[in-house]
Amino acid sequence: MAEPLPRAATLPPRRWRRLGLALLLAALIGALMVLAATQAQRRAERVAGERAQEQLRLYAGALQSFIERYRRLPSVLALDAELRAALRGEPDAAQRAALSRKLEEVNGLALTSTLTLIDRQGRGLAASNWRSPRSNVGVDYSFRPYFLQARREGSGRFYGIGITTGVPGYFLAQAVRDEDGSFLGAVVVKIVLAELESEWAGNHDIVLVSDEHGVVLLSNRSPWRYRELRSPSAAEREERARSQQYAGLTPQPLNRDRVARDYLWRSLALPGEHWQLHLLHARGDIAAAGRSAALASGASLTGLLFLLLFVQQRRRLLQLQKRSRAELEELVRQNAQALRSAQDAVVAAAQQAAQGQVRSLEHLPQGVSVIDAELRLVSWNRRYAEIFRYPPELLRVGRPIEELLRYNAARGLLGVRDLEAEIHKRLQHLRAGAPYTFEREWADGTVLEMRGNPLPGGGFVTAYADITSYKAAARELRELAGVLERRVAQRTEDLAQARGEAERANRAKTRFVAAAVHDLLQPLNAARLYLSALQARLREPETQRVAANIEEALSAQDAILTSLLDISRIESGAIAAEIRDFALQPLFETLAREFSILAQARGLSLRVRATRAIVRSDEALLRRILQNLLSNALRYTRKGGVLLACRREGGQWRIEVWDTGIGIAEHQREEIFEEFRRLDRGGEAGAGLGLAIVERIARRLGHRLSLRSQPGRGSVFALRLPAGESPAPAAVAQVAAGGSSLQQRRIWCIDDDARVREATRELLQGWGCVVRLAAGAEQALALQASEPAPELLLLDHRLGDGEGWQLFDRLAPQWPKPPAVIVISGDQDEALLARWRERGWAYLGKPVKPAALRALIGSLLRRAV
Repeated sequence: MAEPLPRAATLPPRRWRRLGLALLLAALIGALMVLAATQAQRRAERVAGERAQEQLRLYAGALQSFIERYRRLPSVLALDAELRAALRGEPDAAQRAALSRKLEEVNGLALTSTLTLIDRQGRGLAASNWRSPRSNVGVDYSFRPYFLQARREGSGRFYGIGITTGVPGYFLAQAVRDEDGSFLGAVVVKIVLAELESEWAGNHDIVLVSDEHGVVLLSNRSPWRYRELRSPSAAEREERARSQQYAGLTPQPLNRDRVARDYLWRSLALPGEHWQLHLLHARGDIAAAGRSAALASGASLTGLLFLLLFVQQRRRLLQLQKRSRAELEELVRQNAQALRSAQDAVVAAAQQAAQGQVRSLEHLPQGVSVIDAELRLVSWNRRYAEIFRYPPELLRVGRPIEELLRYNAARGLLGVRDLEAEIHKRLQHLRAGAPYTFEREWADGTVLEMRGNPLPGGGFVTAYADITSYKAAARELRELAGVLERRVAQRTEDLAQARGEAERANRAKTRFVAAAVHDLLQPLNAARLYLSALQARLREPETQRVAANIEEALSAQDAILTSLLDISRIESGAIAAEIRDFALQPLFETLAREFSILAQARGLSLRVRATRAIVRSDEALLRRILQNLLSNALRYTRKGGVLLACRREGGQWRIEVWDTGIGIAEHQREEIFEEFRRLDRGGEAGAGLGLAIVERIARRLGHRLSLRSQPGRGSVFALRLPAGESPAPAAVAQVAAGGSSLQQRRIWCIDDDARVREATRELLQGWGCVVRLAAGAEQALALQASEPAPELLLLDHRLGDGEGWQLFDRLAPQWPKPPAVIVISGDQDEALLARWRERGWAYLGKPVKPAALRALIGSLLRRAV
């Protein structure tokens, strides 16, 4: 029996035609799906490229803002007179250590990596990392490009790996020049950019920064770092080796062709640094968009095919009996449901794509919003909603930005001016498409920095950063810098030229000036100790009177310097006012002696009326108020005189300072209490701080300050303060000069200032003490090996080779009994004072008053017996 033929061979011609038609339709659908996928990939690539450019602009702004934060720091330090003086001469080890400590303090405040002072030969003279085993001090940097650029052009920049620390960073250098323009050396700041890499790490795209030679310096993916984007020339290889840019590392080439196949690559130039910023977006997302488009087009074409078959079937069914219509209607319903399901899938895919765009902004620390050319919201991130506290239902794609502006206006975020005009102005600015940067402060004190840039093809992207804390810190630093400017005129003159350009370096400037005041206190301290030793040797009344006047002048001078440091601490609440009841007459007598000579020199009369007033206040702070008022009155009085008096006013006392000066106009009476406000009143030029200090102290003490003035006739400053009760007589123990209580007592003085050591020796030997001196650890250890243990130790807190407590801990184990310790320092930090109290040590602030020193020494030695 013959085998039957295959079933396919028995198909009728009609079935063959249907099969051929189905294959043709399938091929057509496949071709259309490929075309749709190709178009979708191109569109996704274009959109991804535009989004990449937007992100590159944001990254570029963040990178340049980060670098600008430190760019002016070396320029400010290059103006410092002490650094110039060190570069002119040959500083000894102690001077270099003092310079390194200063750079260390500035570096800690500015949050940079290192600060280095380089001499004209290119060798590190001082550095902020001078305590580290890998210190920059003494290292030759003459071959580094930033030093060569600074010597040649005045400033330099360079990215490389540190030759001592091994840490990569960006070096900014500024030449230090003498008055004649000759090159003395350079100040170099090193910035570590790892913070930016950490911020970029959350982005799923790859972010690169390459230098002018095509070497990747920064990346949010560590394997991409130090890769070559192009082959270097022979000259570039030679320069790289000469400058030791990568300190032993060899950058590896990157196969850009292979990377281009896997990633969409977009770049943006950073002309300020001669760098390029790159963003690599994985093409897998673009391919996924193509696949989604292909599936969507396939589903649509399949639905269309079903529709065609349905029409054909309907024509046939019209010829059939009515009983088949119910089945046909059911088939129509099922096909319609299939079409709706396919359309729902397309909508869901589009929504997921939109969500993906939003997630691409979530890693940014700033709030970001994007609007299209019709000023409608396109995308945003969570930080944007948090900053403006928008309700979730308000933010949606397509919402006009005008509605958000009106919502903000209703909450008072646009100010109190004409709201319609403000909204119209903002809309016009967005339509104009011009870049902008500005700051706005809200009623609750929040300060926002807003940066806007137009997008290609229309639209706008805006970044919002909360800079409230930075602004508050800047205001505080400006206030402290203003207080210190009066007593350090030369340094203020140098720094004032750069102050407008160095807002970001104010914290370092404040500490720098504070160190300068500390340096001014050192010679004053030595002068007072020398004077006290001299007074013990004087016998003639006239010379004793002159010495007493000198002592009063030095006392007034150190009180003023100390007050400059204390005012800012009082303002912040760090120092509490010591309120007590005291008689006002002794203070008036002191002020009369202090200012009578100045008044006589100006040809003016100074009258101080006697008073029996008992007031409740802080005596030291009240004295500073009256000193400033009297000094101000004498400065602006050309003829006549000044009167200081006090009178009862109900339950208070009213202290008044009258002058016969030229007076103050009505519109200027509030301005004179502002910092740095110098009015043209015909007197001597001042820093404009005296009355600002008066106003702050009076406000801190709760004393009401008032002013009456008549132009051409004079002014009256009045201070109201509460009345006090008569204090009980206090017994004051005094040790007679030349007594025997300190005879042959062994005392060591450890201080890195030679003038202070010699003055202390003169003073203590005049009291009969056996004195030994040491400048630091080396001399102190040598004394310990050859001398008996001291009974008392005068210890400076800041020594050239460390801190005083560290040296004491090295010395104490070798002594049978630890000596009593008096710490002598200009630092008044509460944490330090607490640490010294825990050790049982006494403290005296610089400049030291000899009477207080002698009383404290006697007390400690008697306690130790």
